Amino acid sequence: MKKQKTEDRRQKTEVTNPVTRYPLLVTVFILFNVFCSMFTDAYALDVKRTVLDNGLTLLIVERHNLPVVKVSVGIKAGSILEPEEKAGLASITASLLTSGTQKMTAQQISEEIEFVGGAVGASADEDFATVSLSVLKKDMDLGFDLLSDIIINPSFPEDELNKKRVRIKGSLKSQEDQPDFVASREFRKAVFGAHPYGRLVQGTPETLDAIKRDDVVNFHSAYYVPNNAIMSVVGDITPEEVKALLKQFFPEWHSKEIKSASLLKPTEVKERKTITIDKDLTQANIILGHAGISRDNPDYYAVSVMNYILGGGGFESRLMQNVREEKGLAYDIHSFFAPNKYSGTFQVGVQTKNESANTAVEEILKEINRIRNTPVSDTELADAKSFLTGSFPLRFETGARIANFLIAVEFYGLGLDYIDKYPSYINSVTKDEVLRVAKKYLDPDNFVLVVVANQEKAGLKPEFK
Repeated sequence: MKKQKTEDRRQKTEVTNPVTRYPLLVTVFILFNVFCSMFTDAYALDVKRTVLDNGLTLLIVERHNLPVVKVSVGIKAGSILEPEEKAGLASITASLLTSGTQKMTAQQISEEIEFVGGAVGASADEDFATVSLSVLKKDMDLGFDLLSDIIINPSFPEDELNKKRVRIKGSLKSQEDQPDFVASREFRKAVFGAHPYGRLVQGTPETLDAIKRDDVVNFHSAYYVPNNAIMSVVGDITPEEVKALLKQFFPEWHSKEIKSASLLKPTEVKERKTITIDKDLTQANIILGHAGISRDNPDYYAVSVMNYILGGGGFESRLMQNVREEKGLAYDIHSFFAPNKYSGTFQVGVQTKNESANTAVEEILKEINRIRNTPVSDTELADAKSFLTGSFPLRFETGARIANFLIAVEFYGLGLDYIDKYPSYINSVTKDEVLRVAKKYLDPDNFVLVVVANQEKAGLKPEFK
């Protein structure tokens, strides 16, 4: 879900060629409103939730308009559960699920699913791992057979582990040349410290070298169990058909006691911290922010509205209007809250000329102070609500998005009526609440400032160091 949110934000803030931008925006606006007009109660999701005898939480949405079935299995096996010295263990375990089972090689798995035009995959983030399946209705038996095999019987071949390790290390090395990656990594480390949220999900070259095959096998054995998982099935299928498939292909997936590590909420350290990284760049990459909120925080909706006005609303946001349109300091600037299960981050990101770094930081802080001290306008509030409620259906316009969305709704305990209630949550936000959450969750005095730049040209002022 977090990747989808990042993608949604990127799409919202993307700047197109000025010559073509406005005709395109008109077209998008028309299509957007047509789509939203279609989203009536008749399109609301009818989610059937069941907890099976083996502890698996099962969510099913029937959609018989296309002969396609999408499955997502969310397993509470994210990087938050791995030991610090083996960072990357959760990610590499998930990625190895499709690299071979007790009866099939990686190539056979790939050929089997590609032959029918389907797809299987697996990945992990901080909070949970996700295994996905896409298959035509006529190939459901094949799809569920593969799905059960990779979840229950992965063989974790040593040679595939070594290949993954080499590939991830190569990727990490190449990303060192990307200033936005470096800035983001240092920001998370500074905000969360030694907490797992402060580490890269992929791990580091050193921790990847420390991961042995036994570690992967033990991690899988400990957490990939049905009473630690959520399965959502969306498409041309009935609940009876789903349960018959589970009975046929998952009979040996039994519940098991989960020896969960003690999960602690990150300690919030309220202090100003500046991290400068010297690189020969023409543009300074800047992140300013601090700890944010968890996804189940009841203020999430007021914070969403507030952030849209501050920096989440693309060209309509205050940061964009100030830093790009009025000052001409940057092509893009944005802010967002990235919530996780136990905490999250708030950050503003901008790229600007090295020589403009100080001014950009000053303007960011000016806008943060302004939204903390002055009520937003009626127009800003109305526009934010209109966008957030109007764009909401786009989060589940496809079967795959619905399946992933339901996993997140269940994992974060948002309630199956969340989809129905979301518009009312947003529409009930008042100007006073925007002011309240801005004061509560934005801190212009204690923040982490990361500047990846040619430091001599950037010449940060003493108050920012």
